[in-house]
Amino acid sequence: AVFVEMKGIKRVVNGYEGGTEADANYEDVCSKATDHVEVVLVDFDPTVISTREVLEVFFATHDPTTPNRQGNDRGPQYRSAVFYTTEEQKALAEDIMAEQVPDLYGAKAVTELAPHTTFYAAEAYHQDYYRKVGDRNSYCSFVISPKVGKFRKRFSHLRREVA
Repeated sequence: AVFVEMKGIKRVVNGYEGGTEADANYEDVCSKATDHVEVVLVDFDPTVISTREVLEVFFATHDPTTPNRQGNDRGPQYRSAVFYTTEEQKALAEDIMAEQVPDLYGAKAVTELAPHTTFYAAEAYHQDYYRKVGDRNSYCSFVISPKVGKFRKRFSHLRREVA
């Protein structure tokens, strides 16, 4: 939901990555049998928004200091992770984790950094979920809406209008 509102973002796809099995779907990932993590694939225009800005928003809008947890969601599928496609992306993530995360959260990041391998798109009902259900869903109301609000307040200069 946050990345959809950013200038320069061309596409956001919910999915799974980083596991040990040759395929991934919601049921298997939630069973913890595949070791995949729930992720979003963010395709952006680097002439409009930088990799650093995308990563700064990522680290500021979720808690990268709690292992295997995001809010009330617990398990390895909820670990903080960056799957990079270039060494530059990895270096930028390391810099932000070292320089900004401790100031934001009072703790070190535990975010997994790993090379991008295979991304599996999540089921259709997971795509653009926040736009579809918004605050009518309690999870969105209590977890996603505050993240979107944080983005809008802190990163208003990176926001685009969303229809």
